[in-house]
Amino acid sequence: MANCCNCSAPLPPNSIQCDYCGSRNDTDLKGVHYYTTHETESERICPRCNIRLRTIDLKIDGRFLIERCDECLGLFFDPGELEALLEATVSNVFTINRSQLDNINSMRAHDYGVSYIKCPICLKMMNRVNFGTKSGVIVDRCKEHGVWLDGGELRHLFEWMKAGGKLLQQERQEQLKKDEAAEQERQQRKKYAQSASGGDYTEYSGFDMYGSTLRNADPDLFEIVKDAIRFFTK
Repeated sequence: MANCCNCSAPLPPNSIQCDYCGSRNDTDLKGVHYYTTHETESERICPRCNIRLRTIDLKIDGRFLIERCDECLGLFFDPGELEALLEATVSNVFTINRSQLDNINSMRAHDYGVSYIKCPICLKMMNRVNFGTKSGVIVDRCKEHGVWLDGGELRHLFEWMKAGGKLLQQERQEQLKKDEAAEQERQQRKKYAQSASGGDYTEYSGFDMYGSTLRNADPDLFEIVKDAIRFFTK
């Protein structure tokens, strides 16, 4: 959720008018960092060239400010900026081009190799993270301050988006959820089987919610249900 640039209160959904102070916010970029839309003098240092980064305005949905190195053309994005930029730039993608995604690494830009670089803000070493599914781009991420892309990697991510990379990522996430649910169900069945062999049916995930109540309310019915479970799981 975006915050008001004047009082920092949460903005109402789909609105740029603050309910608290009445200020009109110029743009709503899905809750991205304050510095995305408010220009400040950059004191951030390029982790590749060790020179100051320059603030540039991409002019997307009003103002959209990021930092770029004039030497290596690397880019630094505050938290939420990269995702917002990809969403705003690449749209109307409804299919996954798996062939193109399989070959997308052939268009890699200059590769610095496996190296760890410092965050332009806090100067702590950033983590190397694979962006999305099959994007082929290993970004450098500072958990608190943002993401660094080397020159050419943003164009690579645009191509990944156009090929349906985000759709594939969402598909993978949904499959992971299904796999986790199936594993939980398998564990529940295993637990039930162990309970059935030992006679403690109150541990069965499908029975423990009602077993105790049923046993207290109608002990005879409880025994009938327990015997039925034993019969059908032999």
